[in-house]
Amino acid sequence: MYIKMLKQKNQHIATLLGFALIPLSGFATDIYIPSLPSMGADMHIGSIQVQMTLTLFLISYGVAQLFIGSILDSFGRYKFSLGALLVFTLASLVIAKTHNIYLIYLMRIIHGIAVAMIVVSKRAFFVDVYKGEKLKHYLSLFTIIWSAGPIIAPFLGGYLEHSFGWQSNFYFLAGFAFIMAVLEYIFSGETLVQPAPFHLKRIIGTYAEMIGTASFSIGLLMLCFAYSMVMVYNMTGPYIIEHEMNLTPVVAGYCSLILGLAWMVGGFIGKATINRPFYKKLAVNTGLQVVFVVAMIVSLAFISNLYTMVFFAFIIHVGAGFTYNNYFTYSLSKFPKNAGIAGGLAGGVVYVILSFLTYAIVYFIPAKDERNLSYSYLILILLSALGMYTVFVMNKRKRKAVEMAAV
Repeated sequence: MYIKMLKQKNQHIATLLGFALIPLSGFATDIYIPSLPSMGADMHIGSIQVQMTLTLFLISYGVAQLFIGSILDSFGRYKFSLGALLVFTLASLVIAKTHNIYLIYLMRIIHGIAVAMIVVSKRAFFVDVYKGEKLKHYLSLFTIIWSAGPIIAPFLGGYLEHSFGWQSNFYFLAGFAFIMAVLEYIFSGETLVQPAPFHLKRIIGTYAEMIGTASFSIGLLMLCFAYSMVMVYNMTGPYIIEHEMNLTPVVAGYCSLILGLAWMVGGFIGKATINRPFYKKLAVNTGLQVVFVVAMIVSLAFISNLYTMVFFAFIIHVGAGFTYNNYFTYSLSKFPKNAGIAGGLAGGVVYVILSFLTYAIVYFIPAKDERNLSYSYLILILLSALGMYTVFVMNKRKRKAVEMAAV
């Protein structure tokens, strides 16, 4: 069977296309965040039903990541990525044209699987094509480039929704994916030279070993709690801003942009303090988050407006970005010989758990006002503190056991 391999002369433009697709997961979730209230009103459904479109995407995106990496290692990257872009295009058009929420649910599940296939294949593209310092340089850009999705998408989505309606967000996604598919077909190609045998039993055994390592599993929960703070805001913020405060989707988009920058700032601080004592810096970070969320709750007795909500949310999201940056490195460093599988497992498990966790939080603490948002933050911060304390105690016991064995 003919396989179109990547041509040397197209390597540079294929690399740019790879970087352009890395933020797709953020775009697929965040571009229509300012439109959540409008979607509900247009289809005459409640906020929980609309928020389920985010939850289903996250679940399918997370579950798919658990398996797709192994499939791509065995059967190639290019044809799966190209096919996924076309499927994503069609699913986006269906969402834009229908008013059936259950059909939208199905399309969002397909979105999640397609995006997982695209993003994982593009991560593998860089490992296939580049080596040594150049590879390290490109990999170090992933987090920064991925952050562009949650920053730009809601800002753009707010304007699209305000000018053309909520369907325009999905027309935009369809257009972007189709253009990328055409460019991929012209300039890209297969980069996998030596396919790996597909041994399902070995893969499951590796997953079981990782999940059975308690510090790794708790590290994944820490990642989940950190990113859940962002997703809880994404699922509730637009309702507070547009319904409670009677402001426009454009304002909701600006607020999401500011909080996207907060996540990026937290990541940069995490990278800058990478050599500082791990538990000390995270204890300080969690302590500051507790202080600010309590201050947020107390301040509601005196003042409550858009500026105070965004101010406190910004500080809390910076702390969440800091936690995520540190624990992602911590978790992946546990299994250096299986970094690819560990990364896929981390991404998959985190997205699956946070989808259920955030949906449960917004179900029991609805998107009503700033007070409910602050309570949601408080729950997640306290869970983070408990998780961090558990990891600290476990590592302390492990060090004691090693010292006693040495004696």
